[in-house]
Amino acid sequence: MARLIDEHDDPYLWLEDLDGPDAAGWVRDRNAETLAGLTGGERFAALRDELRQVLDSDERIPYPGWRGDGFYYNFWTDAAHPRGVWRRTTPDGYGRPEPEWDVLLDVDALAAEEGENWVWSDVTVLRPGYERALVSLSRGGSDAVVVREYDLVDRAFVADGFTLAEAKSTVCWIDADHVYVGTDFGPGSLTTSGHPRTVRRWRRGTPLSAAEVVFEVEVDDIEAYAWHDHTPGFERTFVGRRLDFYRTETYLLAGVGERLRVDVPEDAGWDAHREWLLIRLRSPWTVQGVTHPAGALLAARFDAFLAGERDLAVLFTPDDRTALSGHAWTRDHLILSTLADVRSRLELLTPGAAGWRREPLPGVPDSGHSRVVETDPDTGNDYLLVSEGFRHPATLRLGRVGGPVDALKRAPAFFDGDALTERQFFATSADGTRVPYFVVGDAGAAGGPTLLTGYGGYEISLTPTYSGIIGRGWLARGGTYVVANIRGGGEYGPRWHRAALRENRPRAYEDFAAVATDLVARGITTPERLGAEGGSNGGLLAGVMLTRYPELFGAVVAHVPLLDMRRYHRLLAGASWMAEYGDPDEPTDWAFLRGYSPYHNVDPDRPYPPFLLATSTRDDRVHPGHARKMAALLREHGREVAYYENVEGGHGGAANNEQRAFFWALTLEFLWRNLTGQPDPAVPRQRSASSTSRDRAV
Repeated sequence: MARLIDEHDDPYLWLEDLDGPDAAGWVRDRNAETLAGLTGGERFAALRDELRQVLDSDERIPYPGWRGDGFYYNFWTDAAHPRGVWRRTTPDGYGRPEPEWDVLLDVDALAAEEGENWVWSDVTVLRPGYERALVSLSRGGSDAVVVREYDLVDRAFVADGFTLAEAKSTVCWIDADHVYVGTDFGPGSLTTSGHPRTVRRWRRGTPLSAAEVVFEVEVDDIEAYAWHDHTPGFERTFVGRRLDFYRTETYLLAGVGERLRVDVPEDAGWDAHREWLLIRLRSPWTVQGVTHPAGALLAARFDAFLAGERDLAVLFTPDDRTALSGHAWTRDHLILSTLADVRSRLELLTPGAAGWRREPLPGVPDSGHSRVVETDPDTGNDYLLVSEGFRHPATLRLGRVGGPVDALKRAPAFFDGDALTERQFFATSADGTRVPYFVVGDAGAAGGPTLLTGYGGYEISLTPTYSGIIGRGWLARGGTYVVANIRGGGEYGPRWHRAALRENRPRAYEDFAAVATDLVARGITTPERLGAEGGSNGGLLAGVMLTRYPELFGAVVAHVPLLDMRRYHRLLAGASWMAEYGDPDEPTDWAFLRGYSPYHNVDPDRPYPPFLLATSTRDDRVHPGHARKMAALLREHGREVAYYENVEGGHGGAANNEQRAFFWALTLEFLWRNLTGQPDPAVPRQRSASSTSRDRAV
């Protein structure tokens, strides 16, 4: 008999056994069904190949990162280097149409030589010499990494250098012979979230086990952390504890055994640059009788602040339409990025004896979305500025404060954006809140297939961004693309995020449903031709759309989704997200989580639109068990569900461009055939079968 999932009796718990034989067999069977039903025709193959061309294009902008040693560094993947190469060139060379790149590390060659499935993760270069680096590589794209010391002069890993085994580690340079490290030191060394409990000072030539503990946090904290500021004349070391996803407690190491608290609100973001301290508020803060609102940005002299002075300069104050998006330091200036109704504005602030002078940032075009992608705060006042839009590809400019702004690179166009329009509308949510959203497509193509996406969490903003994947794979085929700026995000600052936090989470879902309804009311699409898509927290959004608002959509897609809100905190990194969602072990929290948890709200008597779940076996952030169990439950009820699990790829779902092209071709083909009623003639349409004996196995 069909049933609802009970919080104490989960019949599909066995699917959380990541590589167990029953679970692995179930995944193989589901993958085979989905591939047979969606990928065998010429249309899919052509779409996949087109998306691969987008991802591998040699004309893409090779975005650089400044290292301060006279080079631009870049990590690059293409058809010849699917795993990628770490490389560098001079600033003059970068400005040429085809720079001469000096390859430092070829990950494809390394993987072949060592017989490992290496995926590039990160690199930290030692300042100020820039001769050594700590390279992080993962197996298959997971969050857990192997860290190895690399010699940039000899172009080789250091045989007896700093090396960390696979773990969710943190590591930073102190000097050439010392690093701060947080990693898995065995039983009791990790928090309940799976992150390091200790920060240790490790000296070259000594075993990791002998590294000195300099800071330790509680087991229920998220993690311990440390970083060292190498700025000449302002060398500082900080250690701290991440109490939850939004609250931290940080100390300056002032001497042997001496720690000075950076006494800002626990939920505030902050950074130190030379003599300055910036404080970005998430909640109101009253200082010396003045209350600064959430979303404000304040500045103080760092040393004076630690000594107890509270002379705060207000650099930004939000209003109902405007929020702080981010900031970036050059050596002597501060660049502020703000959003006004999700439209970007950039200002240049300069401290002086009379206070902070502000002016528009030179080089920012009037249209499109602009952001600073890199500065060199150690040595200069240059900045790299990128501007793009939904319809127009990015242009990268080099700006010099007090000097010219020059276009360095232009990304290729992968579709005819001039033939489309971009419009912004506002939907009215259930509680009367105005929710902005962008619509991109042919304004004259009313009632056509429409893809609606959103995120709505963690104060993350969705801004106008050029996507060759969406452009080539959806817009160029006649589809309409919609981005919803729902609550939970950061489009209007902390208040927009807090409005959908914990027990208020349903506001985000009401916003998304309001956008879907508004699209139909405006004649842009119909429910039968409207698809919803989201990934990670957006995958939770997609799951709620399926179970709570199925009548609004013709198809739904969830990528690497969070779906079981009863057990999410017990799976992988889930415990670190309780500040966002709540604690399911607390009865009052479970009461509101139970109200929307997609896995617990599948109604056997309610019709649902076709549903695609796509995830990765090697996702060690959001467990693939979420997607597996949801698919199994829907199959039990005879619902139309397609399931695909990539064997690698981590939380991104794909480890290289070939897999990314396949992943998105699968998504777009699924949506196209379900929203247009146009199946690939070469592939018969398949509906999900009811559950098998393996589905029910314990």
